[in-house]
Amino acid sequence: MGWRAGLAALLSALALAWAAPAVAGDFADWTAVVVAGDWHAHSGGSTEAFDNARRDVSRALVSAGFSPGNLRQFSVRPNRYKDVQPRKSDLQGIYDALVDLTEKHKGGCLVYFSSHGAPQGVVVDKRILPPSILAAMLDDSCGQRPTIVVLSACFSGVFVPELAQPNRMILTAARPDRTSFGCGEADTYPYFDECFLSAFPHAADFAALGAATQACVAAREIKEGASPPSEPQLWIGASLRPMLPLYGLARASP
Repeated sequence: MGWRAGLAALLSALALAWAAPAVAGDFADWTAVVVAGDWHAHSGGSTEAFDNARRDVSRALVSAGFSPGNLRQFSVRPNRYKDVQPRKSDLQGIYDALVDLTEKHKGGCLVYFSSHGAPQGVVVDKRILPPSILAAMLDDSCGQRPTIVVLSACFSGVFVPELAQPNRMILTAARPDRTSFGCGEADTYPYFDECFLSAFPHAADFAALGAATQACVAAREIKEGASPPSEPQLWIGASLRPMLPLYGLARASP
């Protein structure tokens, strides 16, 4: 890397740090949105896998220091979960929550979807959220803040090129042309979400969590004979990469 490119990367990282000062483990002023986008198993029957992931990912984030007041949960069947009162999963509602929360809270952003997917995008109730629309939602709300996007869905690697920005980390359950596994009627979580949750208490930061989740998914698919492998994707922008270790994850269990 030439000195000009190195200086540009350093200035970009410093600008990001000045925009949202990072204290180790301090996510209290971050916005978080966690979405269960469907309730159908791959058989067409009913599954709790996506809503279980929504519930327990939200708990894990709170254990890491995210404020419950800055976190919004969304479910396709919100009336079933009166204990946490999630909102109805729809694109406008998710966008409105991101805008509302980021206007009030000036830290980073975390967005997590657990759902079915297609080569065109991720399922949110009866609609498909395509990469271009999610990119626009994040641009309008989170802007240049540190932003972590996790997409647990088949074909979710399709989001990486559209979402890739220097201030973002993107973790997906599969590469663009592969399915992911574990959304049957009897599954507690999809494989990816289960791995994310099992790795969470042991990860130093979100970069390490992404790598541990990838390794866990690969091992689980080999054990179960699931083929072809989903190959979860992890992309971290140049400005965010040196900052992620500053945002350490708390060691509390989800």
